[in-house]
Amino acid sequence: MASLFFLIFFALYVNSSFATDNYNVLSYGAKPNGITDSTKAFLDAWAAACGSTDSTMIYVPKGRYLLGSMSFKGGCKSHSITIRIDGTLVAPEDYLILGKATSWLSFEGVDGVSIIGGALDAKGSTLWDCKAKGTDCPTGATTLRFTNSNNIRINGLLSLNSQMFHIAINGCQDVHVEGLKVIASRDSPNTDGFHVQSSNNVVIMNSVIKTGDDCISIGPGTKNLWIEGVKCGPGHGISIGSLAWTLDEEGVQNVTVKRTIFADTQNGFRIKSWARHSNGFVQRVRFMGAIMRNVQNPIIIDQHYCPHNINCPNEVSGIKIGDVIYQGIRGTSATPVAIKFDCSSKYPCSGIKLHNVNLTYSNQVAQSFCANVVGRTIGLVQPDGCL
Repeated sequence: MASLFFLIFFALYVNSSFATDNYNVLSYGAKPNGITDSTKAFLDAWAAACGSTDSTMIYVPKGRYLLGSMSFKGGCKSHSITIRIDGTLVAPEDYLILGKATSWLSFEGVDGVSIIGGALDAKGSTLWDCKAKGTDCPTGATTLRFTNSNNIRINGLLSLNSQMFHIAINGCQDVHVEGLKVIASRDSPNTDGFHVQSSNNVVIMNSVIKTGDDCISIGPGTKNLWIEGVKCGPGHGISIGSLAWTLDEEGVQNVTVKRTIFADTQNGFRIKSWARHSNGFVQRVRFMGAIMRNVQNPIIIDQHYCPHNINCPNEVSGIKIGDVIYQGIRGTSATPVAIKFDCSSKYPCSGIKLHNVNLTYSNQVAQSFCANVVGRTIGLVQPDGCL
């Protein structure tokens, strides 16, 4: 009898200790018809969850929810807010409504926010068409942005047709992303799947990214970034940079990329910087275990980045690149030069290692190119003759 009493007491204690306050957006007036503007309902649900002292859940049932630009501010009493999405959030048909905003869904200064499941449809194609015509178009909005936030979890999210970046992480600590799926047209401009900068301890796992720009772009101030199990293509690959836009720029360090697949992409692993004076650097980077399928530039360091020959001062890149390892990389290049190291003449790349790399071009031996680089090869490396 005493044992039974203890079990009942323990069960009640556990349930009360892990109690979660639930906030269904329907209760705040949201309409799942994809027509009625539900922006206020979502913001009201956030305000209620943010004001709770318990763990909270904002629940979005099945359906389509029309939403304008929303900003979810931190300073919450709750340090555990889960947003569970079983439906689809849709942007307005008029691209100008979001196009003039910086972000569609913005989280700033939050702690302990998790986004689970659901789809975000930003309807960016009409803005892309505007940009393709060269007319006066707005820059566009990032679909999901976290700024100056900690302990963020994103799991099982689908991001469709973003106007600009799909997900951006800026100034954040301890971010874990898994099961992300990104879809945008091959021709969509500036639609990076995932952009991270000025952030520490970010993990991106088991995700599929198909877009018109970088699958993952890594900006200044990024450190302790782990990427694993990502499939990229179409897109511009995984890029560190572009760097050296400003003089006093933070460095990029401790980046690991494992078990990736690139298919029909512009690049595989790229490090790029403008030819500008800068105090920035890239160090301790590991690219390991990748498959390249018809990739234009499987391995590339470009320190003379200058798209369309605009905003290029004809200086020498000040970015110092060192201790970069490419290991276990195999597959096919869509161009004859599969490995290209075009480094700064002022600060040559150093500590570059190619370990068991096998890249071919049209069933032939591919070529390599090196300028201002010091490094070595280990094991079988094809193409060789560069380092």
